[in-house]
Amino acid sequence: MNKILSFVLFAFSFFSGYPQLIEVQADYNAVGDCVFSAHNNTKMPLFLNIDFADLENTTFNETLPYIKKLTPGFNSLFTLQRDVDADVPRFNYQIKSYRSDPAANVDLDFPYLVPFAPGSNVSPFNVETIMGFLGNSEPKSWMASGFKAEAGTPVYASRKGEIVEIAGTTRTGDPQFWYNAWPNSITVLQPDGTLICYKNVSDRNNTLKLGETVYPGQTIGEVARNESEIVILIYQNTLSSTDFLFIIPQFVTAPGKLQIVNPSMNIEVVHPAEIRGLEMSNKEKRKFLK
Repeated sequence: MNKILSFVLFAFSFFSGYPQLIEVQADYNAVGDCVFSAHNNTKMPLFLNIDFADLENTTFNETLPYIKKLTPGFNSLFTLQRDVDADVPRFNYQIKSYRSDPAANVDLDFPYLVPFAPGSNVSPFNVETIMGFLGNSEPKSWMASGFKAEAGTPVYASRKGEIVEIAGTTRTGDPQFWYNAWPNSITVLQPDGTLICYKNVSDRNNTLKLGETVYPGQTIGEVARNESEIVILIYQNTLSSTDFLFIIPQFVTAPGKLQIVNPSMNIEVVHPAEIRGLEMSNKEKRKFLK
């Protein structure tokens, strides 16, 4: 195949442009079709959006908007097949990438577990600010859930997902790779493509690994030292704006009961097996729902 073009994608960040996080390449094959592929140069999944403005001598047959979850490394995308008796495909397109799925189909009634030990009692509180999440600025519009808890209290996953960031007491490394600017936070990519961030949660014993799958009801850390609360943010990117879309979760506050939490509540935590197993395979259920 003859390589005809290679694009380096500068992904959006609230800090700065990412240098060469994703490389998108298009190659003509022997029959004149154009084969697209991408290389994710990060260690975590990214979501790629390709939008064609002009197409000649071919047809784009993928679902629109075209969003592809890229695993680290090489990813096959699609092929633009040359029209019969036509010249090679010609095209113009734009590329964007995201940390979360900008076209995620979010179930606003999905049941999230209260992230503490079953049988314990916890009190929600109103989160008044998420300053520091984006560095020195705060989103214009946001939503968050908060729970009071003593330092050292174990914290549990509210939903299944892949760990994409573990931040300790001090932020280290290049800020362009951060998911947010909060120290003592754990960020998880959920099955629907949204992100959930647990603020003031510490993996003090270094038991978690990037890329690891965590399951609802699994211990992910503890309330960080000198903290007396945790904050949960659920959010996603959007195609139409650089702003995040924040989601208010509904928590399981009693068997068979879902609620948006508020400070008037005193919740006795339950982790029903039927809720924990919602997004598990049969193999995972046999392993984790003993």
